[in-house]
Amino acid sequence: MTLRPLLPAVLLLALAGCASVSHTMISDPRPPIAVEQVRVYLQPPATRYVEIALLDATTGDFTYGAQNRDEALMLKLRTEAAKLGANGVQIQNRGQVPSSSGVGLGVGGGGRHVGGGVSVGISPPKERASAVAIWVDGAPGG
Repeated sequence: MTLRPLLPAVLLLALAGCASVSHTMISDPRPPIAVEQVRVYLQPPATRYVEIALLDATTGDFTYGAQNRDEALMLKLRTEAAKLGANGVQIQNRGQVPSSSGVGLGVGGGGRHVGGGVSVGISPPKERASAVAIWVDGAPGG
């Protein structure tokens, strides 16, 4: 049995799992819809829409590469919007959270034996986005 056919699904789940998202309701939710029906808007839609919730998402420590961070972030926003019944996500603000790093040094000994070690930890930058989950009249899922 080979696991190769499952690799894309596992990677997608890993990307989604490496991001956090929260929401604040601003109107009543609608019945959940499929994630595929949620569209991302960089500008307000031209048609009438209702704001459902404020969303805030951040990629996790294990999301490497700008493209992977972007995909994980958008997937998390779209997934949360779909759960709330929104068929759109209007991006409000987007940027990078500074990465962190640290250096540790340890020395120890007993008797005639001395040992030491150095560790370096560097986490990749995180992406963060604020958005509004919206219901757009006439959009897919609408």
